[in-house]
Amino acid sequence: MRVLITNDDGIASPGLTVLAEVALAAGCDVVVAAPHRQYSGASAALTAQEVDGALVLVEGRPPGLPEEVRAFGVKAAPALITFVAAYGAFGERPDLVLSGVNLGANTGRATLHSGTVGAALSAATQGIGALAVSIASGDPQHWDTARLVSEHAFDWLLRQPADERVLNVNVPDIPAGQLRGLKPAPLASFGAVQASVREKGKGYVMLTYSGVSAREEPGSDHDLLTRGWATATLLSAPYDDPGQTVLPEFESGGTDVAVDVGTGAVMSSGDDKPSGEISEELTGRDAAGR
Repeated sequence: MRVLITNDDGIASPGLTVLAEVALAAGCDVVVAAPHRQYSGASAALTAQEVDGALVLVEGRPPGLPEEVRAFGVKAAPALITFVAAYGAFGERPDLVLSGVNLGANTGRATLHSGTVGAALSAATQGIGALAVSIASGDPQHWDTARLVSEHAFDWLLRQPADERVLNVNVPDIPAGQLRGLKPAPLASFGAVQASVREKGKGYVMLTYSGVSAREEPGSDHDLLTRGWATATLLSAPYDDPGQTVLPEFESGGTDVAVDVGTGAVMSSGDDKPSGEISEELTGRDAAGR
């Protein structure tokens, strides 16, 4: 079983080592590929810094990573890292992706913006099973608790068929002896971070970011996390879901035509100039990346 470890906090984060050790203990072949710097809030963006059309790799290793594990620092967003990993960028295609351990919780609708979760969702769209793990502190003190919960979550993932869903796990930063356990939970209806416009002027807008106060949403991931539980939530990659909704439609009398559908740029360099396009060869492969 081949496992790719990534994150959005960068290649120097100790959270990578936690997940790598969990996968190694399960007998997996492990490789680490993570952004060269922090990419928090990148969601599932396919952005990178390229040189002459090439994705740039740099030296870097998370602290304490076992010597036998190869590690790559990549000048790219985490979702792009898992995307290219599916096509063999860091060795053989991974069977599973573990993303994290993220510094700070990824609860509620804020998961939409998380680069850690975005990397896992990007892997899922390539038919690769994925787990995203976050610890509810920007400066964690209890990595052993994150390791304990990650072991349980990874064991569960190993027994599931790969599909376009991601297991999102949040862990409170408390001693393992104080942890109440791991519990399934729905997303809270709000994000972990809020913003307000502090000042507007000619050519600029100044924002203020702040954490949110807990709302009365018993049983939500945020609620359980604040009460000493680790939480597990299944997230779906984007898919069409009209349900019973009647969608807009009309016919204008045209005939069948052959339309050349452009895919556009999918990556940008550091100066924000388009630098990559989806090729015909790539779009011709199936959803599993073959």
